[in-house]
Amino acid sequence: MATETVEVPRVGGPGTGGGPWHVIALNDNHNTFDHVARTLARVIPNVSVDQGYRFADKIHNTGQAIVWSGEREPAELHWEQLTEAGLTMAPLESG
Repeated sequence: MATETVEVPRVGGPGTGGGPWHVIALNDNHNTFDHVARTLARVIPNVSVDQGYRFADKIHNTGQAIVWSGEREPAELHWEQLTEAGLTMAPLESG
């Protein structure tokens, strides 16, 4: 019995597969809870200051938190804005 290999066409370019892009904030010793919470609320759509404080708490207690997931282009923008505001960020991840 012969088998046939079927190639599936690529939908996106290299590095576009694997799911949403994750913007991950890391714990550090120079940002305050207030700064992290308010920056997340200002930069990330639909994040309130209260939610920002919950993210800040998770970042402090676990070392990191995914603060936004979605398409690559907005992920890059959010990552850049958070970095410019002084937050410590992990490299963008897809998956």
